[in-house]
Amino acid sequence: MLIDALRKTVHRTPRSLAVSDGIKSLTYGQLARVASVLRGVITRETACPRVGIMLPASSAFPAVLFGTLWASKTAVPLNFLLKAEEIAPILEDAGLDLIVTIRHFADLVKRLPTRAIFLDDLPLKRRVLFATFRRLPPAPNVDPNDTAVILYTSGTTGSPKGVELSHHNLHTNCVDTIKLLQIEPWHKFLNVLPPFHVFGLTANVLVPVVLGASVYAIPRFSSVAMIRTVRDKRITLLLAIPSMFAAILKSKSATRDTFASVFLAVSGGEPLPQSVRQGFEERFGVVIREGYGLTETSPVVAAGSPGRYKVGTVGKPVPNIEIRIIGQDGKPLPLTENGEIHVRGPGVMKGYYRRPEETRRVIDAEGWFSTGDIGNLDEDGFLSITGRAKEMLIIGGENVFPREIEAALESHD
Repeated sequence: MLIDALRKTVHRTPRSLAVSDGIKSLTYGQLARVASVLRGVITRETACPRVGIMLPASSAFPAVLFGTLWASKTAVPLNFLLKAEEIAPILEDAGLDLIVTIRHFADLVKRLPTRAIFLDDLPLKRRVLFATFRRLPPAPNVDPNDTAVILYTSGTTGSPKGVELSHHNLHTNCVDTIKLLQIEPWHKFLNVLPPFHVFGLTANVLVPVVLGASVYAIPRFSSVAMIRTVRDKRITLLLAIPSMFAAILKSKSATRDTFASVFLAVSGGEPLPQSVRQGFEERFGVVIREGYGLTETSPVVAAGSPGRYKVGTVGKPVPNIEIRIIGQDGKPLPLTENGEIHVRGPGVMKGYYRRPEETRRVIDAEGWFSTGDIGNLDEDGFLSITGRAKEMLIIGGENVFPREIEAALESHD
């Protein structure tokens, strides 16, 4: 399904810019060619049905992601901000024997128990040139329920769990998010989110491909680079986490004119401080809307859309998503009352990889996923998040458990 989406976009607008990272730019036609070449490389290099990807937000990431899917394999994006000893258990759990990466991560990769392909070492220019004289290979014969991506999250226990997201999960979440946010192919995305997180993966990699829009990627977050790109490229869609918006607000170089092109700004990953929201609106004239989602829901559950937003809420559910609020007795609560948020719809994950018991604990027989978050729905259908049922902190968009902090402290001399 996802390869079909890429091929359809290539058919419609092959010369439109797909992604640019300041070093390399790819049109949709070029993105498909590079992905088809990488499909062959990956197929030759490993028989394992899963492939690790260690890349930042860049023109390379979507090429490798779609190359992996085109090879009928599951992509496993890896968090390069972790230490080798933290990544190793993930490699073991996923059964990976190959990572596709770049030389920038060579020191980290050499400490990992797996092989690596470095894109820098591949004769991609020559192979892509030859590929231009051949037809694109057909889309693989995949079932919509086949696993497209496994994303590792600490979940509720503090130990890494692989969230299996199918082609159907991701594709429907893209389509439904596009409808909710009212975005069009002419929009320009700014991608500052790491693609090993589902927010960055879906919102800034997959949604633009389904839409046929252009993405300007910044491999490493910098408020200066972010401000410059928004201004120079006339960015219209700004999807980021609160700390990124806060960093921009502290910058002296940003003005109202910098953000004059912005059609929609959405914050996710953690609660948006009121001071940041107010500061952005007063200084730049940009209303930051909040969204809500989880890795297990592909991720978008709800978001504030143009013309339909209430301050203090995370907006309305995306189409085809059902939300109910459950009390401590396990029964649905009336509107405006706080309880645990349960979600059902096509974006809800297949399950946790090789963890059926844990999957059954969070997804019931009727398909309802218990998020562990506390919130309520108002009379107009807007969702508010008021707390967490889980003993977990969110710091800079990352899940952090108290026990993880204690373990780090205990390891110090």
